[in-house]
Amino acid sequence: MKITGLTDAQVKENVAKYGDNSITEQAREGFWDKLKGNFDDPIIKILIFALVLNVFFAFMGKSEWYESVGIAMAVLLATFVSTYSEYNNESAFRKLQGEASLIKCKVYRNGAVVEIPINEITMGDCVLLQTGDKIPADGVIIDGSIQVDQSILNGEAKEESKTPAPDESTDAEAAKSTDFLNPHKVFRAAVVAGGSAVMRTVTLGDDTVYGKIAKELQIDEDRDTPLKVKLTDLAGQISKFGYIGGVSIAVAFMFERIVIQNGWDMAAISLYCSDWMNILNSLVEAVMLAVIIIVMAVPEGLPLMISIVSAQNMGKMLKDNVLVRKISGIETAGSLNILFSDKTGTITKGQLEVVTFLDGKANFTETFDKLSSKVQSLVSLSVRFNSGAVISGNEIVGGNMTDRALLGFILGKDSPPNVTVGDTVPFDSAKKYSMAKVKGDYDLWLIKGAPERLLDKCSYYYDENGERQPLNAHAAINAKIDELANRAIRTLALVTYDGEVTDGNIPDSGLTFVGVTGIRDDVRPDAIKAIEQVHHAGVQVVMITGDRKETAQAIAKEAGIIEINDAIVITSAELNEMSDEEVKKNLPRLRVIARALPSDKSRLVRLAQELNLVVGMTGDGVNDSPALKKADVGFAMGGGTEVAKEASEIVILDDNFKSIGKAILYGRTIFNSIRKFIIFQLTINVGAVLISFICPLLGLENPLSITQILWVNLVMDTLAALAFGGEPALDRYMEEEPKKRDEKIVNNYMFSAIGTGSLCSFVVGLVFLLTDFSRSHFRDVNPEGVNFTFGGDSVYVLTGYFAFFIFMAVFNAFNARTDRMNLFDNIGGNTGFLKVMALIVVVQIIMTYFGGAILRCYGLNAEEWLFVIAMAFIIIPVDLVRKAIFGGNK
Repeated sequence: MKITGLTDAQVKENVAKYGDNSITEQAREGFWDKLKGNFDDPIIKILIFALVLNVFFAFMGKSEWYESVGIAMAVLLATFVSTYSEYNNESAFRKLQGEASLIKCKVYRNGAVVEIPINEITMGDCVLLQTGDKIPADGVIIDGSIQVDQSILNGEAKEESKTPAPDESTDAEAAKSTDFLNPHKVFRAAVVAGGSAVMRTVTLGDDTVYGKIAKELQIDEDRDTPLKVKLTDLAGQISKFGYIGGVSIAVAFMFERIVIQNGWDMAAISLYCSDWMNILNSLVEAVMLAVIIIVMAVPEGLPLMISIVSAQNMGKMLKDNVLVRKISGIETAGSLNILFSDKTGTITKGQLEVVTFLDGKANFTETFDKLSSKVQSLVSLSVRFNSGAVISGNEIVGGNMTDRALLGFILGKDSPPNVTVGDTVPFDSAKKYSMAKVKGDYDLWLIKGAPERLLDKCSYYYDENGERQPLNAHAAINAKIDELANRAIRTLALVTYDGEVTDGNIPDSGLTFVGVTGIRDDVRPDAIKAIEQVHHAGVQVVMITGDRKETAQAIAKEAGIIEINDAIVITSAELNEMSDEEVKKNLPRLRVIARALPSDKSRLVRLAQELNLVVGMTGDGVNDSPALKKADVGFAMGGGTEVAKEASEIVILDDNFKSIGKAILYGRTIFNSIRKFIIFQLTINVGAVLISFICPLLGLENPLSITQILWVNLVMDTLAALAFGGEPALDRYMEEEPKKRDEKIVNNYMFSAIGTGSLCSFVVGLVFLLTDFSRSHFRDVNPEGVNFTFGGDSVYVLTGYFAFFIFMAVFNAFNARTDRMNLFDNIGGNTGFLKVMALIVVVQIIMTYFGGAILRCYGLNAEEWLFVIAMAFIIIPVDLVRKAIFGGNK
């Protein structure tokens, strides 16, 4: 058939009328939209409320302007870092996706075949399709025939034959069809598995089946991530603590001013209350104190810390072939309860390999080079010259996956016989074999096909010397073939015949047996270890595959997915016979879904989420995309479709289950780092609230100003966020039980750590501020020009207390970073922690001498510094005693 394709004029006309073949990209959130969205963080909302109050008091002259600036910086820094990290990774993802549009297609134009970008294809183009090509648009076959793998669209592993329509009406009907089984219609994103054909495009871009699925996925129906649920709960608790504490302290402050300062004398109290200015001034001071308490209670550094730790780990994960598209995907991966995983390419290698060879004596040989030279020659003859693939240099070109696997068995190891191919008989699905006649060093028919069709017709076999011997081991060979089948290994027989063949039909006897090749998509060795690790982490793995039940079960056993005696292995048909309640009941024991359909994945995700489980889903095809999007975290394979990647939170660049295990580990590392930081910061905050509550009731100035608290929460905690963000990913995190979706982020261990640390800070702080023992270590004369005092003491006591407060926090950081008695546990994996803590100490010392009126710091001498450090160090032995009593973090 003579094909000329479109002329340049027709191309121009069709592009104007129908458009090109591009897929409309999903609407992207710009940087500023992302930034705006991050203000929805629950902790950020509390900070904004405190900021509004502080700005109001600044206008009234009751607070300093730089206090409001400090809170605003805490808000902006946290949201900016989070936005910048996510935007940067999204840009990297855009670059990865952009490569898809660079695919070139072979198209007939002006009577010649030219290569053009996939997006430039237009309506009516005649596209040349060859083995390995990805179909660029929906179209109908007009010449030739091909085998098409449509599993990426419909999940069906079976290849479909596509041929030209016999007449115009059938052609027109095929053009409108959306049925994947239509023998004349091909669809965008499907892959040509064999043959060669020309198709005429009938649907382009967004209107293709592929394009419509991509468009449907642009509707956002995301549910809150587990971390957001936990942080919202924490924010609620903190806000209640802050607001109740603030109101209580304001009331206590008013009581102290009105009642205690007037000696409980009713006449004095009445006189004081009669002056409304006294009441107003006291009320304003009380509200200001309440605002200070709220600012102290809120962990301003927490949103920034989460952003920093996520950003740091996103970079680490990329080096491990895990591209995080959405920050929420990392921490959600760490909370997984159940993971639905594809088999091909994720648990298995994704490519067929010959893993064994069975000879005429029913003996196995694992590799080609262990065969005798004569048998090597016969095997090379059989697979080289009866194949749709060819060896070109060090590469295998063309053919289907089975042909390429057979050639891979001999690649670079054989010395091919000198023969030429004459007649050929292509593979026939009814006969289940293919044939080729060779002449030269050998003059015979090469036959390759199903053992059950060929073995019984074999009367001879080739021994190790290449000599024909009578074949008597039929039963033993069949038993070994059954053994291979139970191990999910496909078998293919290689036989020869030196007689005449009529119409491609072989005789019932007289064939000579070369051997049986065992072919399989082998389980990745590192996937077995990774699955075991994920199981130890308490994550249930369910394999979803299009394979038949027996094959799927064998692979699942080998991979370690079936690790319980009463595991459930069912087919899609059996699954669909079960009600939703039955599936939920059996879900904990479910391990394999065979012959799976795309709809099965979405249903399983929905039912698992209804059980309040955190659900992960892997996939690579268009058909996987709805389930990927619906899951709490979708893992798209790097070799998968653009639509699947768009629907996911995380892209596994090397298509390896091991990388999914790493994503879970990093997620748990981030969650543990967040918990460590919460211990660190809430210990500071609660201690600050307690001291700020007591001192005004004792008639003393608050020893910590808003500026100092912001210095702690913004500058120091920013540095601490970097320190905790660098914590190494420890294998022991994979031995922890998954965190429940609605589990409190602050557990009993953390309560004990925060309570012990803050109480220690409060009690030792009172000793520091109120005892003669403490005061005797500080100078009792203010620096020149400073009139401020603290209960009659010099400002050096306040300076010392601020330094003590910071140093105690630094020492407590070592307590918080590990639940082990050894405070330097795994410190080698985070040497940045030591550097950051050293930097905090250096900065605090500098601020002590240069902070002045803003930070209320006026420098300390050597004796004062020694006393400050000694008092701050007390928190180390106190917390070690707590750890000895309460044990590790559970």
